[in-house]
Amino acid sequence: TLGGESSGHIICLDKTSTGDGTVAALQILAAMVESGRSLRYLKSGMTKYPQRLVNVRTEGRFDFSSSAVVTKARADIEASLGATGRVLLRASGTEPVIRVMVEGEDDAMVNESARQLADAVRRGYAQTQR
Repeated sequence: TLGGESSGHIICLDKTSTGDGTVAALQILAAMVESGRSLRYLKSGMTKYPQRLVNVRTEGRFDFSSSAVVTKARADIEASLGATGRVLLRASGTEPVIRVMVEGEDDAMVNESARQLADAVRRGYAQTQR
C-alpha cells in the first residue's frame, strides 16, 4: 500500500489514490508515535541501492505486459538480480512513455539491465506498430 519514487513522490494507497505529501508526512509521524522511535532510528533499517530509470517514448498506449519480448527480458533480468534487486515497468499517467526502473546492489549491472529492458520495450512496441 506504500509506493515511492526517488523524486520523493510517495503514495499511501490505503489512505488516498494519489501522491500527497501531507498524507505521507502524517503516516511517517504515525509510525514514529506507534513505535516510540525517532525518524533517524526508523530510517536506519533502510538500505539505498543504485537505481536507474529510463523513459521509453511511445506514440500512444502500449500494453507492454502482452509483449513476449518484454515479458522474457523482464523475467531474465529479474532472475539475474535475484533477491538483491527489483524491476518496475509502468506506463506514465501523464505522458506517452513506459517507465523502466531497475534497482540492485551492483551499479553496473543495474545500468546494463535497465538498458536491456528499455531496448526490449522499444522492440516490443515496434512489433505492435507493424
